[in-house]
Amino acid sequence: MKKLLPLSVVLGAACLSVSGCSTAAPTPSPTVPPASAAASATSSAAAAAPTTGWELNPKGGAERIKAAGLAVLNEEGAAEHFHAHLDVFADGKPVPVPADIGFSFTAAGQPNGISALHTHDETGIIHIEAPVAGATYTLGQLLTEWGVLDGTDKPGTAHSAISGWSVAVNGAKQAGPAQAVVLKAHDEVVLFHGTAPDPMPATFTFPDGL
Repeated sequence: MKKLLPLSVVLGAACLSVSGCSTAAPTPSPTVPPASAAASATSSAAAAAPTTGWELNPKGGAERIKAAGLAVLNEEGAAEHFHAHLDVFADGKPVPVPADIGFSFTAAGQPNGISALHTHDETGIIHIEAPVAGATYTLGQLLTEWGVLDGTDKPGTAHSAISGWSVAVNGAKQAGPAQAVVLKAHDEVVLFHGTAPDPMPATFTFPDGL
């Protein structure tokens, strides 16, 4: 688990990959964990739109966080800290969950803010690191921060309507809307369109410390 760094150090190290979360208490000065290598590789293309739709576009990260009903924070929260895992399948094919969902970036691609709900890498691990305990966080909020399933494209694509997708939690298909699924500690969440994955993932082995 990596400790948060002073902002000046973080921005100078934005190209380093983050593999975990901070366990340190919040400090008075604003701190933002460094972005992953995936986001840093796109720092010069912060204004470029993704080519297939599933990639994370660094541009507009702050706006997507706010659209999800969440705050753009200066540091990861310490009042509540847990993790869930997300797998996505489009017609039987896995879709990578990108790193740095829930981050905001400067025009130069440097991280300058973070949501309580975010990802650090492409493992599909969802991090909830909140400054206030007791709030609920949903799959719909994560998808809004990601910028996908907004109903602007044909079924089964990255920007199709979420109503055409199904969701399973810990191997059990859910009857309600996919976006309403509440993320809980160590849940295995599977979002899929069309052919369901076989076998359906029901558990995920989290790294030690998560």
